[in-house]
Amino acid sequence: MSQVRLYAELARPFTLVAPALGFLSGAVTAIGAAPHEPWSWGMLLPGVTGAVMAAVFNAGSNALNQIYDLEIDRVNKPRRPLTSGRMTMRQAWVFTVAAYALTLLLAWLVAPGGRHECFWIVAIAVVATIVYSVPPLRTKQLGMWANITIAIPRGVLLKVAGWSAVKTVVGVEPWFIGGIFGLFLLGASTTKDFADMEGDAKGGCRTLPIIHGVTKAAWLISPSFIVPFLLINVGAWTGILTGQPVLLHALGLGMTLYGVYVCYLMLRRPEDLATDENHVSWAHMYRMMFVLQIGFALAYVL
Repeated sequence: MSQVRLYAELARPFTLVAPALGFLSGAVTAIGAAPHEPWSWGMLLPGVTGAVMAAVFNAGSNALNQIYDLEIDRVNKPRRPLTSGRMTMRQAWVFTVAAYALTLLLAWLVAPGGRHECFWIVAIAVVATIVYSVPPLRTKQLGMWANITIAIPRGVLLKVAGWSAVKTVVGVEPWFIGGIFGLFLLGASTTKDFADMEGDAKGGCRTLPIIHGVTKAAWLISPSFIVPFLLINVGAWTGILTGQPVLLHALGLGMTLYGVYVCYLMLRRPEDLATDENHVSWAHMYRMMFVLQIGFALAYVL
């Protein structure tokens, strides 16, 4: 049991909920999207399989990142399994390879109507996570490129993959929805970088707070807490989004106001971002993601 707990710690269970919910939300959204089809519980089976896949994928990505962030984590996260010496590098690699292999297998099984769109989307996402962590590319060291290689797999492709569990991804709507999530993560993913500046700097990772300073970086990422949610209203107004218009407009307005509030928390005392390891903006990023995932699903099924 101690080994199980150790591997669970490597996987970082708290971070697995968001991708699983994101995939399932994408599938539910596709069920309610036009053209409407008769609903059945069987339609959710690929979505549930994909949700498990998304969690496994994130666990593997977390482990891979810890392998290549070993020296950085000695400063920023000294209690993690690898940095504390409680887990060997070989154990971490076995877990990572197994997680990635299982991810691709589960993605292949998500094939409604014989379509393997989910597999190919996930395969691209896998490459993106490798590019993020592994040299020589290791975009984690390259400022905004780090944000881009987080936003694409965890934002855009996650939602589109969830959609593919029910309907084909050919069309504007799934990519428009994925773009909303991607734009949000493009800036919001930086909230985790402020408190990690010391270790990132020693490890050669030029994150936005290191490149621009805390205050300017906070201002640079602020639009990602507002602009993506305004696009929900644009999508509902233009007919790109085919869910319930009233609920979509309410979701867009509510999330925009929520984003303005988070920006206020960040910008009133931006120096706190670099000193508080669990700054409230980081927690709100996850909460906003949960609310947005659930809000989209409800707007399409009610």
